[in-house]
Amino acid sequence: MKEGYSASAPWRPPGASAEGQPPASAAGPLDRPPLLEPPGTIASVTQGVCQFLERPAPAWWLPATIVTGLVATLVLAANAYLVGTGVGVWGVQVPVVWGFAIINFVFWIGIGHAGTLISAILLLTRQKWRNSLNRASEATAIFAVACGAIFPAIHVGRQWMAWYLIPVPQYIAIWPNFRAPLLWDVAAVLTYLTVSVLYWYLGMIPDFATLREREKHPWRRKLFAILSMGWSSSAREWNHYEMGYLCLAGLLAPLVLSVHSFVSCDFAATILPGWHATIFPPYFGAGAIFGGFAVILVLLIPLRALMPELKEFILPIHIEQMAKWLLTTGSLVGYVYLTELFLAWYSANPFERYAFWNRITGPYAPEFWGMLTCNAIAPQLLWFRAVRRRPWIVFGVAVLANIGMWLERFVIIVISLHRDFLPSSWSLYHPTWIDIGLLVGSVGLFLFLFLLFLRFLPIIAMFEVKALCNGAAEVTSASPEPPKASLADLEHATFGLGARFPSAAALCRAGRALREKGFRRIELYSPYPFHGLAEAAGHGKSWVSACVLGAGALGFCIAVCLEIFTSIPRPAPLRGLLSSHLLDLFFPLVVQGKPYISLPAFFAVVFETTALFSAFGAVLGILLASSLPRFHRPLFDWDLFSRRSQDDGFFLLVERRDPRFSADLPRLLKEIGALEIRAIPE
Repeated sequence: MKEGYSASAPWRPPGASAEGQPPASAAGPLDRPPLLEPPGTIASVTQGVCQFLERPAPAWWLPATIVTGLVATLVLAANAYLVGTGVGVWGVQVPVVWGFAIINFVFWIGIGHAGTLISAILLLTRQKWRNSLNRASEATAIFAVACGAIFPAIHVGRQWMAWYLIPVPQYIAIWPNFRAPLLWDVAAVLTYLTVSVLYWYLGMIPDFATLREREKHPWRRKLFAILSMGWSSSAREWNHYEMGYLCLAGLLAPLVLSVHSFVSCDFAATILPGWHATIFPPYFGAGAIFGGFAVILVLLIPLRALMPELKEFILPIHIEQMAKWLLTTGSLVGYVYLTELFLAWYSANPFERYAFWNRITGPYAPEFWGMLTCNAIAPQLLWFRAVRRRPWIVFGVAVLANIGMWLERFVIIVISLHRDFLPSSWSLYHPTWIDIGLLVGSVGLFLFLFLLFLRFLPIIAMFEVKALCNGAAEVTSASPEPPKASLADLEHATFGLGARFPSAAALCRAGRALREKGFRRIELYSPYPFHGLAEAAGHGKSWVSACVLGAGALGFCIAVCLEIFTSIPRPAPLRGLLSSHLLDLFFPLVVQGKPYISLPAFFAVVFETTALFSAFGAVLGILLASSLPRFHRPLFDWDLFSRRSQDDGFFLLVERRDPRFSADLPRLLKEIGALEIRAIPE
């Protein structure tokens, strides 16, 4: 779809049937703009996405990668100097004991949330406009969380002892304090990063199979074969894949809200004015989604100009939809700012009132007003459709939003700390070149990773975008050649008989027809999943969800037992029964007068562990139920299947061991619409 294109009715390929469309009323149907540039076909999606990977890199890619890679080395240089010298090279001092390191940590962790929101929550709500955006969004989430995870590791001072943050017993048999919000951070961030990587990789498996069949270079072909784990796009695989993918999306949806909520507890759990507020968890969550959408817009809008092929998939309607989210979350963030000011005044607490008055009129007032302008005022331009439909204006608003979200963390951390309860200790915070180098270097690292991803992996989820073309296959996949003659001899079909069909609908009709005639050992193959595929092949409900439930219950029990046993005194009756090493498991910590078993404080780690084990259960369930990895299948030796099954081909296989397998099968397959029939040897 070209810039400014509008359609009066949903697009359909020439000659495609309008079957399934509701009849137009007298007032006219509800028009929705298309989500794919016409004429969008299944084959054109594969060609459009793969051409950037297969052709030489554009002239701008290598210089941009080199520049961002050099900027990323600032992280290594600054960290090397920091480890060799100490955290005194930062600008932190009393009372500003947290500086750029924590600001950058919260900023990057927040950015990582919109990728999950687009890919997971919009999947659960069946928003199809996400199909062209989710792959890039998931990548930004992983890269942003990876950049953010650097800063807690270096902030501990003694970096070689950062493993103390992991919930394992230390060498002196002291367990971490599970009541501490800093440990919640570790559990939340590591869980979110792990589940996001699993979700991202799981979504890439079908596309890895497509690249496997298109790749000509031997070792790259083997690499994609390993990454795809022998994926064949069978109805059985799609059946379990969709269930596991949906379960992972369901897990990531609450993780979006939990991770930044737990990060906010680093502040809200204290008594410092400006931090001690119950509004922080939803406040941080809304700000994270706002900043994440802004980063995705900042990346994708220039890419549409630099990579013209992306305009076939990322249309103005996608930019407009994300602009609406930016407006919604920006307005919510602005509402929270006003709520904070009102609560500080309404509390009648002189310390709270002064903390916020200091933000407005103090030495850091420019940062506060810059934050308010970028995050709350600038997004209000997006109320106007004419603004939302101009990508470069949306780009400018998104850039301001990113600046504003970084300033928000600066305001929360530095301004709240620089004037504490003792006026004699008041001082201003001045970042050093190490602070600035870590910030700039982390931005360079993020862009460097994204450019590598852009060059070597598909930025568009091909199989999901192909689902938007459903209905076009009848026209685009049809072969001009007539079906081959019936196979007179089936001796070579030692494994089974394969057939190609012109469309998804024809494939389902063929599967149902064979099952009605008593065939049971059949399988259907489609380059994308669609409703009715598993039923036509005779597959029942996937049991991957049971794996997710069982693994989640196991994770819940392990976390509960770990937290309770490491928090209660050593039972006296067990002293003579257990070895001293097992007795080390019991090590009670009395913290702030809290009970040994503090259920509210234990909830964070229990929730994250449950989500982590559930994610592993989803992935393992998909692999076990689909018999993956399986690197060789007899169908792979059929050249037509290898060339088109992952692209635009629809295939059916009848196994030789089916009781109904007979010499009449080729004639039957041609009668139900097969375009080409082939004997498949073992």
